[in-house]
Amino acid sequence: MDGRKDSEINATKYGTTVERKSERELVVTRTFNGPAHIVFDAWTKPELIKRWWVPKSFGASFLSCEADVRTEGTYRFVFSHPSSEQPMAFFGRYVEVIPGSRLVWTNEEGDEDGSVTTVTFEETGGETHVVILELYPSKKALDDVMATGSISWSGEQFEQLDQLLDSPGASVGRP
Repeated sequence: MDGRKDSEINATKYGTTVERKSERELVVTRTFNGPAHIVFDAWTKPELIKRWWVPKSFGASFLSCEADVRTEGTYRFVFSHPSSEQPMAFFGRYVEVIPGSRLVWTNEEGDEDGSVTTVTFEETGGETHVVILELYPSKKALDDVMATGSISWSGEQFEQLDQLLDSPGASVGRP
């Protein structure tokens, strides 16, 4: 072995792809080393979400992480950042929850209708292929997000999820 940790190898093995599929749709894909029910847990259990959701380079930290992950349940993630006196909140509701397979939620923190995010989890051979579809309310809304360069779902964020999945703490929910 070359001295790198397994998590470092996984971080380079799986790439994140981001593609604009239409005027209103953005699709992000990534494969993770782990069964679908464990990857799903990392997306739905607040104690795990807090360990990977925010890219470290962003400099933000969680103040609170609430997720009632069931159809018609709600979520609210609140962050602090050194450059902002006010906390940043991201919130919405879960439209559809199929454990280990699919999550659909609204993003309601904007002034206008927010995007709707659909995440699917498909397991093959112990790995889970995740597809994220973000549907924006208009072409302008997606154009605005793309213009800021603040597209969600960064490679760094998913490398953090890779590290979590390789850690003993990800065993929450394992049989």
